[in-house]
Amino acid sequence: MNIKEVISQMTLEEKAGMCSGLDFWHTKAVERLGVESVMVSDGPHGLRKQDQEVDHLGINDSIKAVCMPAGCATAASFDRALIGRMGESIGNSCQHEQLCVVLGPAVNIKRSPLCGRNFEYLSEDPYLAGEMAAAYINGVQSKNVGTSIKHFAANNQEHRRMSSSSNADERTLREIYFPAFETAVKKAQPWTVMCSYNRINGVYSSENPWLLTDVLRKEWGFKGYVMSDWGAVSDRVAGVAAGLDLEMPASGGINDKKIVEAVRAGELDEAVVDQAVERILTINEKYFANAKPDTPWDKEADHLLSAEIAGECMVLLKNNGVLPLHKEDKVAFIGEFASKPRFQGGGSSHINCFKTTSAVEAAEGLNVTYAQGYSVAKDEATDEMIAEAVAAAKAAKVAVVFAGLPDSYESEGYDRTHMAMPASQNALIEAVAAANPNTVVVLHNGSPVEMPWIDKVSAVLEAYLGGQAVGLATVRILFGDVNPSGHLAETFPVKLQDNPSYLYYGGEADEADYREGVFVGYRYYDKKDMNVLFPFGHGLSYTTFAYSNLRVSSKEITDQDTLTVTVTATNTGKAAGKTVVQLYIGDKESTVLRPVRELKGFEKVELQPGESKDVTFTLDKRAFAYWNTQLGDWHVETGEFTIEVGQSSRAIEVCDTVTVNSTVKLKKHYTKDSIFMDLMADPEAVQVIKPLLDHFKKVCGVGEQSSEAAAEAVTEDMGMAMMNYMPLRGVMSFADGSQDKEMMQDMLKALENL
Repeated sequence: MNIKEVISQMTLEEKAGMCSGLDFWHTKAVERLGVESVMVSDGPHGLRKQDQEVDHLGINDSIKAVCMPAGCATAASFDRALIGRMGESIGNSCQHEQLCVVLGPAVNIKRSPLCGRNFEYLSEDPYLAGEMAAAYINGVQSKNVGTSIKHFAANNQEHRRMSSSSNADERTLREIYFPAFETAVKKAQPWTVMCSYNRINGVYSSENPWLLTDVLRKEWGFKGYVMSDWGAVSDRVAGVAAGLDLEMPASGGINDKKIVEAVRAGELDEAVVDQAVERILTINEKYFANAKPDTPWDKEADHLLSAEIAGECMVLLKNNGVLPLHKEDKVAFIGEFASKPRFQGGGSSHINCFKTTSAVEAAEGLNVTYAQGYSVAKDEATDEMIAEAVAAAKAAKVAVVFAGLPDSYESEGYDRTHMAMPASQNALIEAVAAANPNTVVVLHNGSPVEMPWIDKVSAVLEAYLGGQAVGLATVRILFGDVNPSGHLAETFPVKLQDNPSYLYYGGEADEADYREGVFVGYRYYDKKDMNVLFPFGHGLSYTTFAYSNLRVSSKEITDQDTLTVTVTATNTGKAAGKTVVQLYIGDKESTVLRPVRELKGFEKVELQPGESKDVTFTLDKRAFAYWNTQLGDWHVETGEFTIEVGQSSRAIEVCDTVTVNSTVKLKKHYTKDSIFMDLMADPEAVQVIKPLLDHFKKVCGVGEQSSEAAAEAVTEDMGMAMMNYMPLRGVMSFADGSQDKEMMQDMLKALENL
């Protein structure tokens, strides 16, 4: 199809019609010109295809499909290749079902544990989120099926999600909330980008030209089309002009008519409409060029793949040696989630699974008993339930309590109000732990929870929302068939009040102020050296690892150079396992507030007992840079940077420093109001103001006193402080005559020209 030729033959009404959906899931067709409709469908951790009675939020059934682990789990794998395989599987299912685009991945940053959709999102860290998203997108699109990375941008709460304004400075947006999208665009080129519901600094994402055109297309080079989240459009004409190509779902022709009227009134350039249509048709044609509806979809094989992925994602948070379990031991499985696991979240990502495997089912043939322990539906643990659970725990060598968050606690559409698990489940864990010192807790949840019982249990396994085969994966982990290798992609704070956004998360009315700035997650906790329940990057294994022999390619580079960092990882234990080598960078001394460390590299490495492997990272300018609002670009300050490698942000094992020299000279802005502290920090400025310094010291009494009383009144420290904080205009006011004042004016002009 010659797309430009086809568009030239369309009527204005047909072109405007192409800019909105036919219904909930299909784009429009123009049959007379051979333009076919395509279907998009919800994701991102499986296929939720609806044909009849469509509703977007999952109230009505979709086709039977396979539920893979949710984003909260997959990010914890720290495994790009694994997530790529998951993407390939989902891509095959889309080809089989004749779907052009799967709506995912969701990469919004986990600003607070309260966000209702955190179970879909990947991480509190933008580097990790971007790397994992790119791997997923490349996997799906390798099967010639598109993705729609979402929700662009700063969509970090469900409260007032369709009207709230995410108010953040540009540095915060550029360093925290944009990079996951940027990385995905540059490394994987998703076919589409989905804009978010919210406003950003007062402007709806769906009609924000800076966001959709200047940043996304001109700066990052995005080539596909932008679609709206379902119902996110406020002003359709402004949206077209800003770069929103496709409105979803159908507008009933209302907004199509507005586009036509705007063009005819000269308020909207028809060429902009043509461009939107061209972008949509280009993606659709890409799909049709290699559509393969005969692609096999082996759901049973994908079920086993889901179990494999879940096993790589689970995080062993605590273990005093009780795990792994022995298959001959008598074990009690306690808690309703053992027989009816919670393995996915609610809302638009909810998969209608063709089968599920619970832990009770997976443990068939082992010496395992089961007690319900609590009721999810009634959110209670009766005295009889707890008594049965305690009896089962006492009769077993090890008691495993399956607990976590019910569906009602976290879902699309609303935020959590607290970080607690159900009181009934906490009471059950306390009772079981009192009855059996070998108590293990398995958690099924999409975001962090408080653990008041943490010191009373022997082990905790974070299973997250691990997909439909989570029970099989859990049993494999518990009994040692799989060695846990997941690491937290988010910090677990001790309590909700510790979270940096606690005081202002959710906002006031429709204004959500991101006052914590770049200090999100571990960036905040590490800066404050605050106690956390479990740090970012944490994850235990049934073996042990050590890192050594850190090497850097150079001890001094410029910001235009690349630096290679190599470290040796060794399995020092007795079992084969996988470790996640995490590389963090920190600016030792900066003129702007920066985190202590930031993740800039990671690799998952499999090692046999006693085996060592070298892991190498390549770092470029961005690894050392911050967003400089004066430049409107990434900037590296000359100075020393720490290179740290460890098994979490709090478990740094080896470190070194390198000096990075900036090749960019920032424009200096000195005025009569500039203080001496700032001037003295600049060698060039010191040379200009040197004649003033002696006079200034004399004025402030620094270094000499006329009497003992004067020395007591103005100490040397006080005098130095007065000098540091004195602006240039303060010195000029003490000038003796016109000649001195003229000299100072000349110095001021010289400073302004630096």
